[in-house]
Amino acid sequence: MSIPLSWYLILAAALFSIGLFGVLSRKNAIAILLGVELMLNAVNVNLVAFWRYLDPAKMAGQVFAIIVFAVAAAEVAVGLALIISVYRRRKTVVADEIDLMKW
Repeated sequence: MSIPLSWYLILAAALFSIGLFGVLSRKNAIAILLGVELMLNAVNVNLVAFWRYLDPAKMAGQVFAIIVFAVAAAEVAVGLALIISVYRRRKTVVADEIDLMKW
């Protein structure tokens, strides 16, 4: 018995929705990064699910998922470096109080 594609799509939509809610509703910069990571994981679920159901002979879905993992790792590294830098300068990680680009 195989799990239908729609279940994977519902799971990915739920993950993406939770991540989007986290990005839009949180004020903590680290929580915003976690929301972005959830959205990227939803993309990975979609990529692998479509790969499995449309053309399992090709490796395209898995390759794209690995690329998304690499982008997510780079995003986390850069994002955390920026957050640490802002915290050292401002002593806060609240997104509303980070206005370094303003005069």
